[in-house]
Formats: sequence, C-alpha cells, structure tokens
Amino acid sequence: MRERHTKVYFDGGCRPNPGAIAVAVVIRGVTHHFPAIGCGTNNDAEWLALIHALRIAQDAEVGAFDLLGDSALIVNQANGLWPCRSPELLAHRQMFVDVAATRPPARIRRISRSQNLAGIALDRLYAERA
Repeated sequence: MRERHTKVYFDGGCRPNPGAIAVAVVIRGVTHHFPAIGCGTNNDAEWLALIHALRIAQDAEVGAFDLLGDSALIVNQANGLWPCRSPELLAHRQMFVDVAATRPPARIRRISRSQNLAGIALDRLYAERA
C-alpha cells in the first residue's frame, strides 16, 4: 500500500502585475498568509509561494509531502522539465533547490485552479482588501 503524503497547497499572486506580491500556503487545513512580501511579477509570486510551502512543510511534523500548485510554468521548472529563461526565475529555482536539499518534497504536482486551496485562500485575501 502506498504511503499517504501530506498535501501542501501553494499559490502566489500580485496586483497589479508586476506589483505587490502576496502568497498563501495551506497544509493540514491551516492557511498561512504572507500578504506583503515584496514586489515582482506573477511568476516571482508563484516561485516565492512554492519556496514558502517547502519551508512550511519541512518545519511541520509530517512524513512525505507533496507540493501542489496551479502554475504549469513553476511546477515544470521546479521539476526540471522546463528551463528558466530569465536570471530572476533561475535565481528562484536555485533557492528552491538549495532549500529542498535538506528535505525535498516527494512530488511537485500541478492541479487545477479550482482544486488549489491556497489559490482560494489568496482570492479571499484579495477580496478582503478590495
């Protein structure tokens, strides 16, 4: 029987694009909001969300974990399937690799936006700000 992995959802966004970055991570039903972590593009925001999700999962007392996000670009770059075509994205990927060296995720998977609990939490955060 396959071991159950803890699901860690991540999403990042910025409004406008480029603009102020906000990130959400959901693990075990608990949402972690990072409402103002700098400025950048939507891709910067997604990478920072993935890195925050990795750190939160590493700090949690869980066994194997999967990182789940809705950005095809970031998921495929993090998995080494697609190249990072800018110095900024390459720097984010290197930071991810460095942090993952101590305790990597079992998998990094793309899910639909409607399944992404962190995306739903981030949408609520933006709605509260409006």
